[in-house]
Parts: sequence; structure tokens; C-alpha cells
Amino acid sequence: MKARFCLCFAAILVAASLAAAARPVYRLTLSGTINPISRDLVKRAIREAEDGDAAILVIELNTPGGLADAMRDIVIAEFDAQVPVVVFVSPAGARAASAGALITLAADIAAMAPGTNIGAATPVDLLGGGEEESAAIDKAVNDAAAFARSVAEQRGRNVEWAEAAVREASSLSASEALELGVIDLLADDFDDLLQRLEGRSVDGGEALRVVGADVRTVRPSLRERLLDYLANPNIVYILFLLGLYGLIYEFFQPGVGFGLAAGGICLALALFGLQVLPINIVGVALILFGVGLMILDAFTPTNGILTFGGVIALLAGSFSLFDIQDPAIGLSWVTVVAMVGAVTLLSLFVVSKGLLAQRRRPATGLSALVGLPGRAMSELAPEGQVRVRGETWSAITQDNDVPLGERIRVVRVEGRRLVVAREHPPRRGSGGEPGERG
Repeated sequence: MKARFCLCFAAILVAASLAAAARPVYRLTLSGTINPISRDLVKRAIREAEDGDAAILVIELNTPGGLADAMRDIVIAEFDAQVPVVVFVSPAGARAASAGALITLAADIAAMAPGTNIGAATPVDLLGGGEEESAAIDKAVNDAAAFARSVAEQRGRNVEWAEAAVREASSLSASEALELGVIDLLADDFDDLLQRLEGRSVDGGEALRVVGADVRTVRPSLRERLLDYLANPNIVYILFLLGLYGLIYEFFQPGVGFGLAAGGICLALALFGLQVLPINIVGVALILFGVGLMILDAFTPTNGILTFGGVIALLAGSFSLFDIQDPAIGLSWVTVVAMVGAVTLLSLFVVSKGLLAQRRRPATGLSALVGLPGRAMSELAPEGQVRVRGETWSAITQDNDVPLGERIRVVRVEGRRLVVAREHPPRRGSGGEPGERG
């Protein structure tokens, strides 16, 4: 009986061990800026890992930073997760900067690959300015520093460095982060990470059994990929201006359809991006006002005064369009200058040419022949035949006569007959001019 009991107990232990080892590992690659789309992706990965009874969720991180609100939501999701979250800064050359540093600090287990770095979490105002902006920056820095300290305390990591990363933009290499207690371990790659996690416990829980486990990759959907791509302020800004000027082109060239299609698509994509990014309504209004001034200058020429005002409004609106403090992920001034310069040239040349074409009196039918050159196909004295634009017409000359072969120009149209004159009238005193005989 004793032997049977021991065998049953051993079988139960083996089955429990195999069951633990059979728990899958979920894997998510998070690269690029931290924005509402990446936030939703992390939350979805945590839900799927929880529903799949995962042993761990590994987030492979490489980011220059991102939006503070999205970062805070990710940190809260890490704290609330029912599955251990491992943040692995990889591959070599990757970074967990700004918002990425706090996401790494909030993980149950923080790991880095050699050749990576972490830190520089100071909030930075894009434009800077006077005392009011300085006071706002100080408040943001104090708030971010307090948040970083609380995150580090929650996970038992280096609180002093967490605050220095915010206040002093401190950055560490992978080996320095391990030495200062900012992270828990170093790993060369994903497989090496699983080897180093094997047998490790989280918050005194059961030992992890992840070597040889089924690895399930959480991939972004097509919609998430598109919106993540449109979360780039530079792309959204370019699409926004292209959409506006595409619709303007359609207004000047009605019935073509290209401007409406291209401009509508660009504007729709830009609106998707504007829903994701934090925007300033005043910036949008200034951009629309600047474009309106440029168009108005084409209708009511003011020697470029309205165009100059439009350029100023465009620049002011562009730099205030997005409420993003970090210049690493904000709208580039190079993009702004290039686009404002391009649309200014477009307004000065293309739009004005289109308006001039619209104002020109349309010439159709016989009236289109007025002013065209031709040649006399017979002597006009004063009636005869002329050839204009490859066709023969009945004509009458307003000169005394026009000899055969003489070059003429159409003066006007009378019914179906052209009234013409010599293109180069003979000089006075020439032998053929009436009234000049000796």
C-alpha cells in the first residue's frame, strides 16, 4: 500500500510539473513611439495572455518615448495584469527612452540585451518660452518624477535613479542598469531570456517553467498597424495639407475628379491620425485660416500681403498643431518648413494660373479663329479664299487688296465669312501701294 501511495503521489507531482511546463509564453514586440495604439496593443496582449493561462508575457521593447497618458495607461495595465509581465529591451542597439524607461521599471521582471540603454525620461517642451511655460514644465517634471519614484518603489527598484532619469535625463547602459538595480537580468536574445527566467519566481510565486514552452506571438491587426503608422505627427501633418490642397485643386478644376479623390483620401487618413494624436484646435484653425488667406489672395490680388499673412498663420498653426512635448516624437521643424514652402509656391503659381485660366474668355466655334494667322489662297480684291488652321475659308479683306500667297491674320468673323488683314502691311512708298504712283 505504501508503494502504491508513493507511486500515485509521484505521478501527481510529475503531472503537475508537466502541466506547469505546458503553460505557453506570450510574446509581443513593441517598437516605435508609445501612443494610444501601442497602449491598446499592450492591453490586448495582456488579456490574451490571461485568457490563455500564460506562464509569462514578454514585451520586447524598443522605443524613443511617447505620450505621457499612453505610458501611464500601460504602467497601470502592467500593475493590474494577472500574468507576470517581462519587459525585455532588445535587440542590441535598442533603447527604452523617456516613456519606455517607466514601462520597463513597471514590469514584474525587467531585462535588457547588451548594447541597449535606458533612461532620459525628462518631459521636454517643444517650443519653450516665457515664465508661464517654465512653470508648466516644472510642474510636469515634478509630477513625472513622483510617478517614476512610485513605480520604482512598487517594483523594488532603484528609486533614486528613477527620479534622476526624470529630473536629470539620466541614461544607463544595460550593464550599468543591472549594477544599479534598475533591471533584474541581462540576456542576449529571446531564447537566452527564457533560459535565464527558468526556475525564477515572481513575487514569491511558483517557479517559472518556460524553457521549451509554446511561444505564442501577439501580432497587431491591420487596423492597428495602419493607425500606428498614422500616429506619426509628421505623416499626419503632410497628409492633412495634401488633403486640403487636393480639395482646393478640385475646386479650381471642377469635373476632373483627381483632386477630390486624392485629397479626400489624404484628408480621411489625416483625420484618423488626428483622432489618435493629441491636437490643439487653435493650431487647426490657424492652418485653415492660413490656407484661406492664400486662396483669397489669388482672387483679390494684394501684391502678396495676404499670402505673407497666410504663411505666418500656417507656421504658427503647424508648430502648435500637436500637443506633444517630446521633440523626439513631435512634429519636425524640417517637415513644417518644407511643407509650408511647397504650399506657398503652389499658391503663388499653380493656383493663380488656374484662376487666370478660369477668367479667360472662352473661345469656341468660329470665334476661336480670331487672331490666328493664315495665308491667302487667292487674290483678295476684296473677296477671295484664305487658309487658316489647315482649312479653307471664304474671306474679305479690310485692306484694298491682298495678293495670292500673302500672309494674313483674322480680324473678326461676320457670319460664315472671315474678315482678314495683311499680317505685315507694305511700307508707304512701295510700288504696289495705291496712291503712291509717280
